[in-house]
Amino acid sequence: MKKILIILFTALIISGCKNNGNDSHKEEGHEQHEEENKELVILSKESQETIKLETEIAREEEYKGYIKIPAVIVTDQNYEAQVGPIVSGKVKKVYASVGTHVKAGQVLMLIEGLEIGVLKADFLKAKTTLDFTEQEYERQKSLSELNAGSQKNLNSSRAEYEKALAEFNAMDKKIHSIGLKDSDVINSKNDLHSAGDLAVRAPISGVIVERNVVAGQFLESSSIGFKILNTSSLLVDGQVYENDYKNLRNVSSAEFITSSLPGVVFPCTITYKGGMIDEKTRTIKIIAKVNNNQNILLPQMFGELQIPAGETSVGIFVPSESIVRIDNQDFIFVQSDDTTYLKKAVTTGSNFKDKIEIKEGLEAGERFVIKGTFYLKSELMKESIEEHGH
Repeated sequence: MKKILIILFTALIISGCKNNGNDSHKEEGHEQHEEENKELVILSKESQETIKLETEIAREEEYKGYIKIPAVIVTDQNYEAQVGPIVSGKVKKVYASVGTHVKAGQVLMLIEGLEIGVLKADFLKAKTTLDFTEQEYERQKSLSELNAGSQKNLNSSRAEYEKALAEFNAMDKKIHSIGLKDSDVINSKNDLHSAGDLAVRAPISGVIVERNVVAGQFLESSSIGFKILNTSSLLVDGQVYENDYKNLRNVSSAEFITSSLPGVVFPCTITYKGGMIDEKTRTIKIIAKVNNNQNILLPQMFGELQIPAGETSVGIFVPSESIVRIDNQDFIFVQSDDTTYLKKAVTTGSNFKDKIEIKEGLEAGERFVIKGTFYLKSELMKESIEEHGH
């Protein structure tokens, strides 16, 4: 009887241990399943269309290492001009203001003065003398060909003509030097009110960024009336450390990026590599030219100049908006089926143009989210809050 009781007691103990083991495994499995669920977001196809979710297949691509240096956009002095009268006079009329877009040759202001009138009068006098002596010289040549004129008169008329031509050319250069055209002077002889007027024109196309004149103001020949800036071509000014300079000897191209225009890359051509090292910063000046025909960039805009250097490598790169940061860890969302997206931790590396390298956490061939990550992150956070509430 005692043996039977002992056997039954032992069986009950073993059975209890088995049940406890099964319950423990069930709890662990349940916890693991819950943990996996915390990393998943399930979205219907309608919801995906609503938030305009987009995905892309991860692929390896070649890239070169970059030297990245802080830089600032500056104006190209070949594309800016200061405008003023070359002779003194009073401002009669102003045709342009700050912000006005002007073309090369466009009249900016009208100046009137005694000196201008004298120059115009001298030019007209020289032209009249030239016309007269030319006609007399041609007449003497005709008479000489007919043996009806003397050689003395021919020589005299030729000398007078050549003298008048020299004086006219001298006056012609004078009026051109102050910005007048022959037609401006010739047309003004019939208008006594404009005889002393000088049209000051824009030497380049661009935008008026500075105006220093008003009607009635007297200007000296050295006065600056306007400043014109053409931003279709700008310069990128950066400083590279002397240790990196050796990698730039055979490099002629670069790229400029700025946080003011995320996702936009501006190709540049390096035009200057400084010939000396700054004693204080131990850096060397680098200047690159950037095309700005669309006038997107502005002078004094800060950014980064990326200069290719080093050997070609291979890596997986994703758009920066694909990455979300949660609790100081970077994540991306990988699509596991048509409606399910898995949050995966990733390790990031270098930047390449407008993309970020993924060193760990994403494999080539996996489809990941490039637009809509913020919404997926919000869904995960919402589910986490609801679970804690329960």
